[in-house]
This record gives sequence, structure tokens and C-alpha cells, in this order.
Amino acid sequence: MIDLKNAIEILRSGGTILYPTDTIWGIGCDATDEEACQKILELKGRSEEKSFILLVDGFPMLQRYIPEFQEVCYDLADFAVKPLTIIYPNAKGLASSVLAKDGSVGIRVTTDPICMKLIRGMRKPLVSTSANLTGDSTPISYPDIKEELKTGVNYIVKDRLKEKCQRTSQIIKIGIKGDVQIIRK
Repeated sequence: MIDLKNAIEILRSGGTILYPTDTIWGIGCDATDEEACQKILELKGRSEEKSFILLVDGFPMLQRYIPEFQEVCYDLADFAVKPLTIIYPNAKGLASSVLAKDGSVGIRVTTDPICMKLIRGMRKPLVSTSANLTGDSTPISYPDIKEELKTGVNYIVKDRLKEKCQRTSQIIKIGIKGDVQIIRK
């Protein structure tokens, strides 16, 4: 638990972390902190054109950032057989670099215990981008993560260092009128 307390303090102070998620190893920060998000873009060598996926601890948190929340999203989440990221339109209250050009953002309600503790400790959404440099393949375990990423973050969560993480989330985009588009199965 001390490990997660340290990670939460780093996140609250604008830092970045490397951590296991419900899908892969991720690099994260407070999704409302523009400077922290910029640190991740620089670390990964990632274009500002590409948005981030965010993790929240439940629909109440999600709805604080998505003013036009569609009821169909509850059903999509209930019937999902693997982690589900939904791209929502017109997000608010988030760092501009986590948003796509059209103002949308991909958010996943996580059930992963580590992610839940981090999010609840911050009381804010958590950026969850893959722990790889832009253009590189996504590592499936902690030892596969490049050393420059490990030394480039402010903190590494030491839980599940030997576990393989190789699931991807399904991605669905929701329109303002509730139309559904499958991006990744």
C-alpha cells in the first residue's frame, strides 16, 4: 500500500508513473494536468495530434467530464466481454492534450484494483497510454519496457512486475445522438 501512496503523491504533484493496468503496462498522469500530459508526450515522442485513453473509477466520475452522456453507454459497459474504451464527444474539464481535435476523448471504466486505488487517491481520471515509444510495439511485460521510459517517469508502481499484460480494450465511439461506431473489436 505504501507503493500506491507514493504513486498517488507523485500524480498529485504533476508527475508521471509507469503502472500495470487492466490491459497493458501504461504510462500515466493526472488527466486534468496539461503539464503532466505534455511530459508523457515528450517521453514517448508522441505527436500532439494523437489523444490519450483515460481511466476512471466509475460512471459518476466519467459523467463529470462528459456533459452529453448517452444512456446506451451503460448497456455497452454491462455487455462488454473485455475492457471497453468508449470515445465520448465534447469532453470538458480535462487537459487539452488528452482530447482529439474534435473534442472527444476515450475513457474506460476500470475494475483493476491498482488503477482503482490510484484514481480514487487522486480523485481524478488517470491517463493510460501504452508504455512504449511512438512507433514501437507495445511491451507485454515489465522487463520488455525500454529503459529510457523506466528512467523517464517519476515513479514505477512495483506491483505485478512479472505479470504479462497483453489484452487490448475494445474501442467504441459514441456520437452526440447516441450512434455507435466500432473502432476496435
